[in-house]
Amino acid sequence: MQNENLLKQIEFIKEIDKLKYIQRRTKLLGSDRNENDAEHSWHLAMMAIILSGHSNVNVDVLKVLKMVLIHDIVEIDAGDTFIYDTSKNHTNTDEELLAAKRIFGILPQEQAEEMIAIWEEFEEGKTDEAKFARSMDRLEPLLQNVSNNGGTWQEFGVDYKKVYNKKQIIAEGSTEIWAYAENLINESVEKGILKKDDTL
Repeated sequence: MQNENLLKQIEFIKEIDKLKYIQRRTKLLGSDRNENDAEHSWHLAMMAIILSGHSNVNVDVLKVLKMVLIHDIVEIDAGDTFIYDTSKNHTNTDEELLAAKRIFGILPQEQAEEMIAIWEEFEEGKTDEAKFARSMDRLEPLLQNVSNNGGTWQEFGVDYKKVYNKKQIIAEGSTEIWAYAENLINESVEKGILKKDDTL
């Protein structure tokens, strides 16, 4: 008889292949092709490894990697929510929690509980690791939109105030990276790829 835990783990590995089909609104750097969730998660993992030295405090990089690699797995069931969508809640929706329990629940119990706990920690954004992981999550689409002459900002009429408010969370993970990101946002206004209402 084959190891029951191994069979559950293989089933989970097969299930998360679906993440490759979840399309995001943002497009690859300098491209007109939409990024998928699996590509996004991989890119965040690489960013976390490369940029962890800029974190406000020393973080457990392995835990950050786990967070960025699993944070969007719930979108297999719940779908991708565009960060600038004002009609849908972005924080720990019931739909996402159900998705987390179903998908991670495929795993052996101990691993399932660990994955759900890490996903919840990322969503709550209170620990040092979660703050840094979330800063990576906000930085990547900023780099993409700048490389694509405004990208989704232009496509969906997103203005400076909305971008600035959403990206400020980067500072919680790294004030140094936030200074870089803030400069990119301001340069985008100067270049005319991000509109700024002077009344704001």
